[in-house]
Amino acid sequence: MNDSSAIPFLATTAFGIEAVTARELQLLGYQTEIVGSGRVRFTGDYRDAMRTNLHLRTADRILIEVAQIPAGDFDALFEGVKALPWETWIDAKGAFPVKGRSYQSQLTSVPAVQRATKRAIVERLQSVHGNLPETGANYTIEVAIAKDIATLTIDTSGAGLARRGYLDPDRHSPMKSTLAAALVQLSYWDKDRPLVDPFCGSGILLIEAAMIARKLAPGLLRDFALIEWPAVDQEQWLDLQEEARAEELESLPESIIGYDEDPSALRLARRQAMSAGVDKDIHFQEQAFAQMTSKRKYGCVITSPPYDDHSRSRRTMWDFYRSFPDIFRQLPTWSHFILTAFPEFERAMGQEANRRRKMYNGRVECHYYQFHGPPPPKADDPKQEVEEEVVPKPRPVIQPAFGGLDDKAREQAQLLKSRLSKRARHFRRWPKRGIYCYRLYDRDIPEIPLVIDLYHDYLHITDYERPHDRTPAQYADWLDHMCEAAREVLEIPEGQMYVKHRARQIGTTQHEKVADDSHIITVEEGGLKFEVNLSDYVDTGLFLDHRNLRSQFRDEASGKRVLNLFCYTGAFSVYAAAGGATSTTSVDLNANYLDWAGRNFQLNRLSIAKHHFVNSDVMQYLRKQIAGAKFDLAIVDVPTFSNSKKTDDVFDVQHDHVELILRTLDLMSPGAVLYFSNNFRRFKLDEEALAGLSIREISKHTVPEDFRNQRIHRCWRIAKPGGDS
Repeated sequence: MNDSSAIPFLATTAFGIEAVTARELQLLGYQTEIVGSGRVRFTGDYRDAMRTNLHLRTADRILIEVAQIPAGDFDALFEGVKALPWETWIDAKGAFPVKGRSYQSQLTSVPAVQRATKRAIVERLQSVHGNLPETGANYTIEVAIAKDIATLTIDTSGAGLARRGYLDPDRHSPMKSTLAAALVQLSYWDKDRPLVDPFCGSGILLIEAAMIARKLAPGLLRDFALIEWPAVDQEQWLDLQEEARAEELESLPESIIGYDEDPSALRLARRQAMSAGVDKDIHFQEQAFAQMTSKRKYGCVITSPPYDDHSRSRRTMWDFYRSFPDIFRQLPTWSHFILTAFPEFERAMGQEANRRRKMYNGRVECHYYQFHGPPPPKADDPKQEVEEEVVPKPRPVIQPAFGGLDDKAREQAQLLKSRLSKRARHFRRWPKRGIYCYRLYDRDIPEIPLVIDLYHDYLHITDYERPHDRTPAQYADWLDHMCEAAREVLEIPEGQMYVKHRARQIGTTQHEKVADDSHIITVEEGGLKFEVNLSDYVDTGLFLDHRNLRSQFRDEASGKRVLNLFCYTGAFSVYAAAGGATSTTSVDLNANYLDWAGRNFQLNRLSIAKHHFVNSDVMQYLRKQIAGAKFDLAIVDVPTFSNSKKTDDVFDVQHDHVELILRTLDLMSPGAVLYFSNNFRRFKLDEEALAGLSIREISKHTVPEDFRNQRIHRCWRIAKPGGDS
């Protein structure tokens, strides 16, 4: 066949990107037809075969479609293959290995199909050429049988088109370059927009993007099987290469960026980018995904994050993807394109993608999720500018792919400002009363479920989990907006506001660690000083709702031996010592809290000679003590639940409070007073089991007036019989 004859070609592709390959062919000037999964048909000549091998980025191979023949049995296959004009394609010295596939057909033995096909071609060629040495150019033939119809093709590519010349032959890439090119072409990115891959690995995706943007033909760094065929004009191949080089752009307007935490992967990425000739166009940097940010606008994130399909890793992957919206919302004008096999991706993100496309990365079924941000503004039209000067037109509202604020959020911010301003005026004289730490806002407006506390000139905001109709990113933007409104109206300096999220939890301790920033300040209350940690725990180390009770406790502590169970950071012990207690004993299982309590004593220059800190599970401590008059005053502020790896016991306030109270009273002198407090909403004191004790609930008097929630805790004064109490 001469090179001007019309040849039917098949461009093979991975499943899901047939339309991308068809579009590439159309841009090259060919008419196309998608003829099945992974196959796009077009026609041309040998020059077109060379040209498509050179330029196509998403095709796997370019095949000559020789014929389709019936293959219900071996006789039909043999005779059909033998009848084809193989001499038109294969020269006398050509080598012609045969590959085979069979799907839903009578002929299921692929080796037998290959042998029959080879034998038929040999007989046909021998009848024309005679001896067949097979020492010349390579013509790889494939016989693919589907539903008893055999499609016979000749491969023009040789090695698959994914084997670009820049790839390190000794390193396996987790993604084919053809798939990477498809991901870029399916995105909104172009060379004038920023591009980031935060999980770039060996850099395949970014290298392909740079080659697309600079119009670097993907086949320039390699050869193809048909170049060696005698029927192919070598001069045409050289001309095609020169034409491709003439179309190349020198550089990109700005660098594209790849981040990864693996330094060895980044070294490989840099080497491969250099081999591809795009090393000056890509900046690779060792950086965690959580640190990704950019001041540039209208960029694109295109990435394929790591994925572990093991069941033991599902929870880790869920938490990993749950972090994405909070990072992406910091890029409000960007679009995001993510390829992953994680089946619960959209649920983890908390929102549906604008588009999704099923694809395969190798044999792994994936989906390509597209989250569309706002388009870049079009170039200004001078005529339009004149019109806008006369009649200004409203600017369209930018709708980010992740996050964003609506009018309702802005209205809520104004409501919050108004409420906080009123509350701040109400409490403006409190510092003169020695109160510098108090609650300004306690979910006063139901649709703004925040708790806002003031610690001198620091703001501590707790966000309480509740149902809402915002996506995670939108809610995070809403929360930021509310917090910034609070900071502005209260005139809190930047950097002196701390925000925490509190979810409903069962079976864990109430003072969980949430960070390791260790932002510690010293605050004052009742003339005493306390260390509070504003950053690392949901609770800061000083329960503001116990301010009144601490004051009352100090008034009663003079000359008393004081016991503080579940002492936390020892605030009640400090108050007692300052009030003249002869001794205090503070018990807690958490050694860090006991150290914290010791520092609070030092802040107030209180000698610890008669003050004891016991690192123990409270119930175990009580069970080991011998009954006797060791204490005259006690405070037991219990958690709802308490458990620890240090002990098998789990404390449940409803189940265990009777034993706790009775064992504590066993260690107290006649007439001694025990203050018992907890914040379990459904708690019921078992007064029948505690019959004979003088019990009085004093919750109304112990909850300070700055707390709108008068059931923030419940407190009882329990007196042991035998004294004057």
